[in-house]
Amino acid sequence: MASKVKVKYTFGPDIDLSKTVVLGKNGKRIANARAERLALAAVDKVVGRPSLTAKSVESPQVKVRVPAKLKKALDKEAKRRGETKSVIVREALEKYLKSA
Repeated sequence: MASKVKVKYTFGPDIDLSKTVVLGKNGKRIANARAERLALAAVDKVVGRPSLTAKSVESPQVKVRVPAKLKKALDKEAKRRGETKSVIVREALEKYLKSA
């Protein structure tokens, strides 16, 4: 069995918590079970845009290239309306497809 080494952990590659002693802010050792609980809690707190598809389902993305003039007009309109560019593009696409 390898000897345990006590080090101050900084963000970096994964470590083997059964071989390396890592202390939390409270001074307690972070073992694998605690690390897993901390990781799950962090994932639950990840903030992002709400799904447009369904709860807990990532919405698909569509990427397009546009001329600089069109991009500038989109930026200007988004700023004027206080909306995101995505909202404006979705509205325009829905309107176009309904009339097609």
